[in-house]
Amino acid sequence: MQINFNCIRHTPASLLRKAGLSAAVLSLSLANAFAAPSFDQPDPDFRGMVNAAGVVYPGSDAQLAGRGFTPGQEVILLQNGNALTQDALVADKDGNISAKVAIPAQAATGLHPVVVQVSKPSAAAVFELKVSPKIELSGQDKFELQSQHLVPGLYQSAYSPRSKALFVTSAVGRPPVKESQLLKVNPQTLAIEARVTPAAQKGRDDGQVQAVYGVGVDDAHGNVWVTNTRSNTVSVYSQKDLKLVKQFEDGAASHARDVAIDEKAQRAYVSSPGSKLISVFDTKKLAALEPIELKSRTRKELSPMSLALDSEHGRLYTVSASTNELIIVDLKNGNAQTVHALPGARGAAGVAVDSKNEQVYVASQGSDNLLIVDAKDGKVLHQVLVGAGALNVAYDPKTELAYVASRGAGTVTAVNGKGEIVANLDGGSFPNHVSLDGLGNAYLVNKAKGKDDPTADRITRIHLK
Repeated sequence: MQINFNCIRHTPASLLRKAGLSAAVLSLSLANAFAAPSFDQPDPDFRGMVNAAGVVYPGSDAQLAGRGFTPGQEVILLQNGNALTQDALVADKDGNISAKVAIPAQAATGLHPVVVQVSKPSAAAVFELKVSPKIELSGQDKFELQSQHLVPGLYQSAYSPRSKALFVTSAVGRPPVKESQLLKVNPQTLAIEARVTPAAQKGRDDGQVQAVYGVGVDDAHGNVWVTNTRSNTVSVYSQKDLKLVKQFEDGAASHARDVAIDEKAQRAYVSSPGSKLISVFDTKKLAALEPIELKSRTRKELSPMSLALDSEHGRLYTVSASTNELIIVDLKNGNAQTVHALPGARGAAGVAVDSKNEQVYVASQGSDNLLIVDAKDGKVLHQVLVGAGALNVAYDPKTELAYVASRGAGTVTAVNGKGEIVANLDGGSFPNHVSLDGLGNAYLVNKAKGKDDPTADRITRIHLK
């Protein structure tokens, strides 16, 4: 059967059947709508949740999975009052349910609320089923792409003009993370020139290392800064030989994600998703400083994600995934903040800035789009659907293009300042991050879907012809 994304109320049954709803589903839906309430035994400890596996497109099948239910609980999934399965789903002995639902080809893209109606004992919840846009590949003839497999678990990269090298981080799996490397890569050949495995994390006996995730270069002091997300801190390595220069104590930066280096001001800024702080470090003294406390215009807790630095004008940009806000920190004016709401964004994650034209680019995982925002007044100038799970964006002033890595879609999309897609390129499985070298080249790293994934763990140089 198919989901009907239109309300069925006052619609003749014959038309509903033509729309793809079976008589059994129609009967179930109407029965649920008009049956007398039973007010049976509620579930005081309800923990059930449902989500969709993978990317869901119009005209595809959505594989829904649920967990945390009480064994034997009966679950009906409703969208716009319509039951999505012919029969109620019954939780197995482990409290799990599963269902495959056909999504109509005419389904609108976006987040669709689905009611999880539970009985025996009773409860209810809502989950959002995301239908993503299918953006076809295009513009391949405008770019030259060269790819090279590196190591498992690639996360981010950063280019050093001083060393003429790319520094790439990798970390594999969930805690305890025992496999992680910081790589020094030749930007021309994409060959690994040096590598180091971080030291073991102190105070643990499970073999976890100080795994590296985010990365930024400090050419003023010849160092590489990396975030140790799992141990809530950062560390500093030498660009020359990748020797450890400084390991900050665990807890120095909560769930450290991105790091941005201001070489002129000799500062390193680190974002912490799930907190309202930007951690600050002195890159000369290698010391922690007073953090920047971010402020939301909402009542929700902030979750700062990517960072973008405009060192010339002394501004630091970040986006909050939880509140969908753009926050601009004036580093030259006592860290004064300008906060702009991001209408149309859900799960804001990536941020980049075009300082010349005072435009900010925001990539959002939940809404699969790129917003181009006027930095002066926060007005959304353009909203571009780029693909499922738009995670990261980098703006190149040399080519005047923004490159968006969409993790779910497996693409990297080049967008100009007018909001036009110049190209939508194959990015392999799970594109994770894009960096630039200032010479007109973009570098994409992607992760693996599985052990036999031929496109996994690559770095790809993207050059506009």
